[in-house]
Amino acid sequence: MKILYSNDSNFKQDFDKLVNRSNLDMQNVMETVNNIISDIKEYGDEALNEQIFKFDKWKVNGDLQIERSDMENAYNNLDPDLKKSLSIAYERIKIYHEKQLEKTWLSFEDNGSILGQKVTPVDRAGLYIPGGKAAYPSSLLMNAAPAIVAGVKDIVVCTPAVGGNVNELLLGAMHLLGIEYAYKVGGASAIAAMAYGTKTIKKVDVITGPGNIYVATAKKLVFGDVNIDMIAGPSEIGIIAGDSANPHHIAIDLLSQAEHDEIASSFLITFSDKFANSVKDEIYKILPTLSREKIARASIDNKSAIIVAKDMDECIDLMNDLAVEHLEIATNNAFEYLARIKHAGAIFLGHYTPEAIGDYLAGPNHTLPTGGSARFFSPLGVSNFVKKSSIISMNKSSINELGKACMSLAKAEGLGAHELSVKVRYES
Repeated sequence: MKILYSNDSNFKQDFDKLVNRSNLDMQNVMETVNNIISDIKEYGDEALNEQIFKFDKWKVNGDLQIERSDMENAYNNLDPDLKKSLSIAYERIKIYHEKQLEKTWLSFEDNGSILGQKVTPVDRAGLYIPGGKAAYPSSLLMNAAPAIVAGVKDIVVCTPAVGGNVNELLLGAMHLLGIEYAYKVGGASAIAAMAYGTKTIKKVDVITGPGNIYVATAKKLVFGDVNIDMIAGPSEIGIIAGDSANPHHIAIDLLSQAEHDEIASSFLITFSDKFANSVKDEIYKILPTLSREKIARASIDNKSAIIVAKDMDECIDLMNDLAVEHLEIATNNAFEYLARIKHAGAIFLGHYTPEAIGDYLAGPNHTLPTGGSARFFSPLGVSNFVKKSSIISMNKSSINELGKACMSLAKAEGLGAHELSVKVRYES
């Protein structure tokens, strides 16, 4: 794992590569994904079945829909402690997202006009749950909970099936959440099916959830025909820490992201050269003990870095430039720096707040902006599953007060019918 020093002459060049780290080179897969989407739009289930055989390596002999009885059986067969953990996680995630709920409101003005905003859930939401290198029931909880809280009527889940089989823990989580519509399809095929609909899978209004480069590209291409949450890339973590932190703890936290993917990124920014080297030593001690050592090592060696800054102020400035998905501030006085953090998907404060607690059951969503997009994207939440309508009502008094100015603006823009539609009421 490389160590960069902010006072080196070539630091800016090296750091800029980290800032512009987006690993989503969609050009190489764009043609493939376009063809997948076109085939789904034209041939529906027939194309879907062919693509499942081609990409997921199993032949669809029956219905793609997962039976609710299979979900229930999987849940009943789960270890009791695991059931309890799933329930704790779901309850905490749901309670947190209930605090995000917005209500319809009306404002009554003195001139008689009524203005407001109506908040309405979308009718159908499509959740993509990965199933590649690992099974992620936590992703189902994080995507489904805000949709349920928002009041979405129909929630559709798509997940890849290895040999036609879905992970039992994921099936059990579906039962816990009361998922009715779940399908054994993954990748760009799933995104296209949810976006445009087939005989089996009905079209949805919004698609959320993480995935590989094919999923991300498909979401980008279908955006506009449906809404999406964000274009998410490989996972990443940034940590600000110094001598008050435990190097062993920080090393593990960095590895917790590295084990996700070979192209995941882990960054430590510190003002202590001694601490930087201690963490690096700990990382290479821990790596051989991990079940996903090969993946984590590739991430640490090729996509990650430790940065030694001159002081805490520079640590914060550099971390804001990185705009990471997960940010840990592992210091004694972490809350003192919170106001200065401008760009991060989720912020973890203090020595006892590992990023992993947010991945599973702290409450806030773990579907977060990556690749620097925390500068303009927000975490997944209830707002992704609702839409807002403006409310406007005028009476004779308010149209008489505002009509003249409105007609003046319409006339200036050369829109005569606009002007006339106000004028006929203004003069009545």
